[in-house]
Amino acid sequence: MSYYRALGLTREPFSTSPDPAFLFRSSSHAQALTRLEIAIRLRRGLSLILGEVGTGKTTLARTLLSNVPQEDGFSFHIILDPTFESEYQFLLHLCRLFGLRQPAKSTLDCREAIEHYLFQSGVTEGRTTVLILDEGQKLTTDMLEHLRVLLNYETNEYKLLQVVIFGQMELLGRIGRIRNFMDRVALKYIINPLSEQETADMIRFRLRSAGLPEPHELFTADAIQAIHRFTQGYPRRIALVCHNALEALIIHDKTTVDHALVEGLVHDESRWVYEPAS
Repeated sequence: MSYYRALGLTREPFSTSPDPAFLFRSSSHAQALTRLEIAIRLRRGLSLILGEVGTGKTTLARTLLSNVPQEDGFSFHIILDPTFESEYQFLLHLCRLFGLRQPAKSTLDCREAIEHYLFQSGVTEGRTTVLILDEGQKLTTDMLEHLRVLLNYETNEYKLLQVVIFGQMELLGRIGRIRNFMDRVALKYIINPLSEQETADMIRFRLRSAGLPEPHELFTADAIQAIHRFTQGYPRRIALVCHNALEALIIHDKTTVDHALVEGLVHDESRWVYEPAS
């Protein structure tokens, strides 16, 4: 039996998979989502969402996809790993994402096909085409320049392609070195780690979403305090520690995660990470 069923839950509460149903909308995440939707609906062009590893950027991207219905005049396309060997390879991939069937044998062919598609979709059909790039820190300077060219496709009123880049903080410095790129950023938002109260709210939200009934709690206040101190408020780390804590409940035949249990987990993990090999 899965550990979560033994605890009276209906599903895994602390998976690190990017499931929108388990995105805890902290003030930072909620504001990022709202501002992204506004920027996309107004066809502002380029949006940049930054954050350190484990702040929930990928889950935020999946939530954005689920928030704006495809049938509502929007066409979403996502690139999970923006690593391409050449401009032609990148543009050919976009042609395929956009469903363009005609052969594109050169970079120029690809650009012309994409421009025609964006004009047909955005102006003639009134649809909004959105390109989401995850792991944006992998974008090379050349790739960013290729994106800048695509953002030049516009009418007098709006951009024909909406680009949303989710990336780690290191991307900001690379963008700053590209002439005329930063001034194309319509939205720049940095996702911050959770506060101690938000950490408590996230844990409670995930447990309730996984079927834990009110008013039952599985984590004491001092356990949550220890979790926040160890994870520094990064959602992915919080999920990992909480998953291990619930497994420990089953192993030790306990009903509540307390401070001592969390401290034991933290101590074991710290030894595993930092002790030199013998």
